[in-house]
Amino acid sequence: MIYLNDDITSLDLAAALQQLPQWRREQALRYRHEIDRKLNAAAYMLLWQGLKAGYGLEAPPELALFPGGKPYLKGHPDIHFNLSHCPKAALCAIAGVPVGADIESIRPYNPQLARRVLSEAEVEQVESSPSPDIVFARLWTMKESLLKLTGEGIRRDLKSVLVNTSARFATTVNTARGYVFTVCTEQ
Repeated sequence: MIYLNDDITSLDLAAALQQLPQWRREQALRYRHEIDRKLNAAAYMLLWQGLKAGYGLEAPPELALFPGGKPYLKGHPDIHFNLSHCPKAALCAIAGVPVGADIESIRPYNPQLARRVLSEAEVEQVESSPSPDIVFARLWTMKESLLKLTGEGIRRDLKSVLVNTSARFATTVNTARGYVFTVCTEQ
C-alpha cells in the first residue's frame, strides 16, 4: 500500500510531534527548518497509519536498521516499508515483500547533473522528451527506489543502476502538485 501526504504546509507540527514516539520527535526536531520537521513527522505518521490500517498494529512502530542503513520494523520481519519525502510531500510504501520508494519534486532539467547520474541512453531519453524535467525525475526516482529496495543507498555508479535489473517499478507523476514518485519491488 502507498500512503501519501502532499499537503505538508497544513500539517499541525505541534500536534504531530505529540503523536510521535520520543526518539522520532527528537529526530524531527533536529532539523533546522520547519518544513523538514513536518516532512519527517509526516513520513512516520504515514507509516503508523498504514500499519494500523493494514496490519492492525496499535503501538507506534519501533524501527531498527540493517547494516547498510535500511530501516525495518522490530518484531515484524514479514512487514516491509520504505519512507521518502521531498519539499512537496511525504511518502510511505508498505508491503509483504521488500520495497523501495522515492519521491522527488519536479525541478527544471539540469543537463550537467543528468550526465553525472544517467547513462548515455537515459540522457538521450530525457533530452528527446517533450518534458525532460519529468522524465529525469522519473528515472531518478526509479534509481533511488531500487537502491533503497536493496538497502545499498547511493553508494555505487548511478549510471548503471537500472541496467540488467528485474525489479518492478510503479511510477506516479503529479504535475499539478509538482512531484514524481516510484515504488519498486523485486520481480
